[in-house]
Amino acid sequence: MNAKTILVAVDFSDVTQGVVDAARSMAAAFGGRIILLHVEEPEPDFVGFEAGPQPVRVNVAHEVRATHRQLEGLKQTLGEGGVEVMALHIQGPGVEKILHEAQQQGAELIVIGSHGHGAIYNLLVGGVTSGVLKGATCPVLVVPAPRK
Repeated sequence: MNAKTILVAVDFSDVTQGVVDAARSMAAAFGGRIILLHVEEPEPDFVGFEAGPQPVRVNVAHEVRATHRQLEGLKQTLGEGGVEVMALHIQGPGVEKILHEAQQQGAELIVIGSHGHGAIYNLLVGGVTSGVLKGATCPVLVVPAPRK
């Protein structure tokens, strides 16, 4: 495999470090660049199409800034290892946005984590990883959640 552009989907859960480590290894082995991607689910619509009550808007703004700082921290850490890294923080449906960005960025590999939910959960609820596996047009490396 000659993966030059690696899309790395991160959600800042307990599997994120494993996903980043796997992507770093792949980028080093194949001379690739990394596109770090964090997708925020869309904010719920409020009655009357307003932006929501002031306390909600303030809380959301704090969360977005905190997530952005985490993403930039990952970018800096990966970049210190000599890997070319770009970070994207976007909002929308997870599966759709990951697949869209993989296409847009010309990704030759997607690295994503699995939270270890069972088959019944994925059947009833679905899952981002499952959706990406079904819709991807390039190889997908799935990193399992750490065993507890």
